[in-house]
Amino acid sequence: MRFGVTIFSTDLTIDPAELAFEAEARGFDSIWLPEHTHIPVSRETPPPGGEDELPEHYARSLDPLIALATAASRTSTIRLGTGVMLPAQREPIVTAKAVATLDHLSGGRVSLGIGFGWNREELADHGVAFADRRAVCREHILAMRQLWTAEEASVDGTHVSFGPSWSWPKPVGRVPVLIGGGDGPKIFGALVDYADGWIPIGGAGLTAAIPRLHAALSDAGRDPGGFEVIPFGSLPTPDKLDHFERIGVTECVFRLPGATRDEVLPELDRQAELVASRRQPGVSP
Repeated sequence: MRFGVTIFSTDLTIDPAELAFEAEARGFDSIWLPEHTHIPVSRETPPPGGEDELPEHYARSLDPLIALATAASRTSTIRLGTGVMLPAQREPIVTAKAVATLDHLSGGRVSLGIGFGWNREELADHGVAFADRRAVCREHILAMRQLWTAEEASVDGTHVSFGPSWSWPKPVGRVPVLIGGGDGPKIFGALVDYADGWIPIGGAGLTAAIPRLHAALSDAGRDPGGFEVIPFGSLPTPDKLDHFERIGVTECVFRLPGATRDEVLPELDRQAELVASRRQPGVSP
């Protein structure tokens, strides 16, 4: 099992390049950064965590691809993940170019954790109806894959359409796409359809969910053994990590506070001690 970290990176938190450097030096396998393009002041959509007020970090989040590019420049091995990016709110041709460029320059280290979006006003400002967000996201990802893989890419869809086109650089290899979201038939349908992995938030209920996901993949003719399951934003304990490993989790991403380096690095040290203890001789990786 691999180990990563995620932080809600903003203009007030530790620099993402410094965090990536420090995480890699401590033996972590990945760093994941989220996305919100903007937050409409109208605030008609309730906060996703049930808070009375939406936390300020939503409005201050850095662009994840640019932040990860700075992280790539100071690291050599750590996986560079979006956690999560919102493809329905992105123009797919430009985004495909940005992702492929980052993957090319980082030596093939990019993974795309994606989500459908929860903020109705934010989606609307991008011209996406809330009810259409899953379909738009799917078409944008499939269009991006065309641009990443085809010598002459073209798409004729409901939400994306362009004629035969050239687009380089290509990614070093397949860019994994992992969908974030809770257990349910809609998310499982999307996972089986076009994803390479699942990012469940926290990890509750995975004992029952992972076998059902594997069965759905097998029924669709896909190999469950190559499918990633990455509980996200977890607060790690030895017992929890033992449990995750037993049930088939491939990577666990620990949550870091959205704070300055003076607060983040001591917590990173505590998490790194736990990771190091599991990589000692006699402990399963």
